[in-house]
Amino acid sequence: MRFSVTVGADLLSEAMRLTGVRRKREVIELALKELVRSRRVEELRRLAGSGLVDWAPEELEAWRTAEPEVSS
Repeated sequence: MRFSVTVGADLLSEAMRLTGVRRKREVIELALKELVRSRRVEELRRLAGSGLVDWAPEELEAWRTAEPEVSS
């Protein structure tokens, strides 16, 4: 998907420095993947012990490592 976005230069530079990524597209994609992963972990922690999640360890690992679904 192609789109334009305005990002603070200092924030983008700092993210690129911290990650060692050289291309803007790559650092933005990495940041989005990390955000999705972090929120999925938070979601799972909220559900832990609720009885709503009854997964085998293999199912949990598959969920944890799955690529995020992209809705259009």
